[in-house]
Amino acid sequence: MSLAETVTTAARNAWALTFGDGIGAPEPTPATVLSDAPHRELRRYDGSNDDDAAVLLVPPLAAPAFCFDLSPEQSLARFLVDSGRAPYLVDYGDITFDDRAMGFETWIDDILPEAIRQVSADRGGKPVDLVGWSLGGTLALLTAAADQTLPIRSVTAVGSPLSYDHMVGVKELRALMRIDGGRTATAAIRAMGGVSAQITRFAYRATAWDRELKRPFFIASNLGNTETLARMQVTDRFQNALPGYPGRFYNQLWGRFMLNNDIGKGVVHLGERRIALADVTVPVLLVGGPNDAITAAAAVEHGLTTLTGSPEVRYETAPGSHLGILIARDTTWTYLDKFLRDQA
Repeated sequence: MSLAETVTTAARNAWALTFGDGIGAPEPTPATVLSDAPHRELRRYDGSNDDDAAVLLVPPLAAPAFCFDLSPEQSLARFLVDSGRAPYLVDYGDITFDDRAMGFETWIDDILPEAIRQVSADRGGKPVDLVGWSLGGTLALLTAAADQTLPIRSVTAVGSPLSYDHMVGVKELRALMRIDGGRTATAAIRAMGGVSAQITRFAYRATAWDRELKRPFFIASNLGNTETLARMQVTDRFQNALPGYPGRFYNQLWGRFMLNNDIGKGVVHLGERRIALADVTVPVLLVGGPNDAITAAAAVEHGLTTLTGSPEVRYETAPGSHLGILIARDTTWTYLDKFLRDQA
């Protein structure tokens, strides 16, 4: 590229980032909406054949469902279609103050079982492979444990926290909460009706503070590199779309998971109810990230000690950030492809 072309490209990119609509418009994978009820929209990605195995993508809360379809090059959904599978996605939509009464039970007993049954019915009654990222993987495992009659063939959990004893900063939070038993934080979350999208976005950016600090220099250094800036914009769009948590859900996450580490002990208590990870009876693939600043790899690997009822639990590692391990084609996607082929 000549100097004149470089200057022109840099000027165009600078304008797009400052005054325009950004660089690289979103290119979502074509999909068909099968049902659009609130907090449970179910979509089937186009391009699969009738006999392809069904894969239900399970996003976490406080993350946009398009985490599985960030761009054509960073789309697990497209990869699954291209590898001869039928991917589906359950989308929870926006979480507002009106949703403050939604808790873990809403997903484990209602949203996810309904989606699993709908996907299975759409494939002629065949069992479904679940693939969850972050807390989505935890929800998928708890759903499989809570109802063994669901048509689930396997569960994959990528970057999913299965022990909060291994999570960065949690021990310090517990020490702080011993002052009043966590009552102040619980009351504040209940009063707000949850954790807002703004707080979620700030917290996510805080885990990658070095990226935020280096951002101006990064942009200036790459103004002439449209592809690099387009990839940056993909991450920006993801961060800007992070939703919040319902009040009841977050209080359960705070009390039962962070403070008491129920999930690490293998049994989650929801009121009088006990859900044991040992009751997961299907094969499981766990993927952790040694460089993941949100879910430590050891927190994922801990599932090897709690998923004792599964006929097979595989643990693999992938490079990159919390989001990076989800889009790691050469590692995570390769592990997933082999794992799903082995279930056939």
